[in-house]
Amino acid sequence: MTTTIIIIFCTLLLIAYVFDLTSSRTNIPSVILLLLLGWGVRQIADISDIQLPDLSLLLPVLGTVGLILIVLEGSLELNFNKSKIKLINKSFFGALLSMLFTAFLISLLFLLFGEYSLKKSLINAIPFCIISSAIAIPSTRNLISWKKEFVIYESSFSDILGVLFFTYVTINEVFNLNSFFNFGLQIIVMLVISLLATFGLSYLLSKIQHHIKFIPIIMLVILIYSISKISHLPALIFILLFGLFLGNLDKIQIFKQAERFHIEVLINEVVKFKELIVEATFLVRTIFFLVFGYLIETSEILNTSTIFWALGIVIIIFALRTLQLKLSKLLLKPLLFIAPRGLITILLFFSIEPTQQILLVNKSLIIQVVILTALIMMIGLMLKKRENISVEQNSPD
Repeated sequence: MTTTIIIIFCTLLLIAYVFDLTSSRTNIPSVILLLLLGWGVRQIADISDIQLPDLSLLLPVLGTVGLILIVLEGSLELNFNKSKIKLINKSFFGALLSMLFTAFLISLLFLLFGEYSLKKSLINAIPFCIISSAIAIPSTRNLISWKKEFVIYESSFSDILGVLFFTYVTINEVFNLNSFFNFGLQIIVMLVISLLATFGLSYLLSKIQHHIKFIPIIMLVILIYSISKISHLPALIFILLFGLFLGNLDKIQIFKQAERFHIEVLINEVVKFKELIVEATFLVRTIFFLVFGYLIETSEILNTSTIFWALGIVIIIFALRTLQLKLSKLLLKPLLFIAPRGLITILLFFSIEPTQQILLVNKSLIIQVVILTALIMMIGLMLKKRENISVEQNSPD
């Protein structure tokens, strides 16, 4: 039985790797194929009467670790310089305003049709407002440089701002200046912790001579994140800053001037560290979507009672995204279509306390929105002529 499980597990991961290799050519998001693969394994297991343990307990763990690795991978890819300030501003404010307007509009529908409180409506609406960097970033492989960078910035900011917004709404009973001020203080505390931890981890990365050095660093990153979460601090800020520091060491004067960091050695180690993060992210993301696909019931995908809500939410998402891109003076194609929902949406949904859940938002609705947004992205990328990434174009003003 053990050998059979190993064979099945390795086969599934190799199939997922083929999906990842071919997604840039087919423009089919690998998440759809992974969900289908997981769902197919479930059907085979049911037909064969194979009993597997409850895998639902793995989702929060895989989702949290996946979130950390995805944001870290994305932030390591971000290359800061003065020429990109406008693009960064557009991606940040676009992600923020789009998230806020989408959240309040969807929560308004929950208020009107379900007569729920503002807090409950917002808590259940926010998961639908976050662009999944786990799905969006891999879709940029065939885009020209500034569009690729915009998607990376926007989806990373969307993940972080969305989780911050969700945390703020869930931990506060009332929304006023006092609660906003207290949350601002928590962000400042997290910034200080992030800077100290970043310097400490960077120092360790440059000093550790043992042949095993990256796994302890990753474990420390996850540990700092988890402790910050327990303390109700916006922990994703640390992940973002840590990745940005490592990804831009050659531009940070304090690192270049500090001899103890051995900047050239550290930059070489960061290259290796980044390679490990990319592969670890692929592994965790793949297992997460396979497990989630395995847990999907056919009736949940075809649930007619939620499909109209799913279509309504998707229409709101892309209508507001159209407005966002027009106001930012960015080309609609193909950026309009790259707004998938995924890992963060699923993770936040499962983290909602039972007392805060509403009947309108259930697993069926989440699955349908995730699949619909991924399909729209796929169709949009297929309709858009493949861009030659070797052709450099300037970012729009």
